[in-house]
Amino acid sequence: MRSVDDKFIGGVAGGLAEYFGVDSTWVRIAFVASIVLPGPQVLLYLLLWAVIPKA
Repeated sequence: MRSVDDKFIGGVAGGLAEYFGVDSTWVRIAFVASIVLPGPQVLLYLLLWAVIPKA
């Protein structure tokens, strides 16, 4: 579930952090670091934003 309390843009990172039991800062850092790698990271984030329901 997307976080409604710990959100920066859509709450995806906050929700993933809650699910995996880690700090949301680490999830955000991992996402930003993955941007330099080739792949559909931004599209994946948008897809998760659309598919994962709000908490």
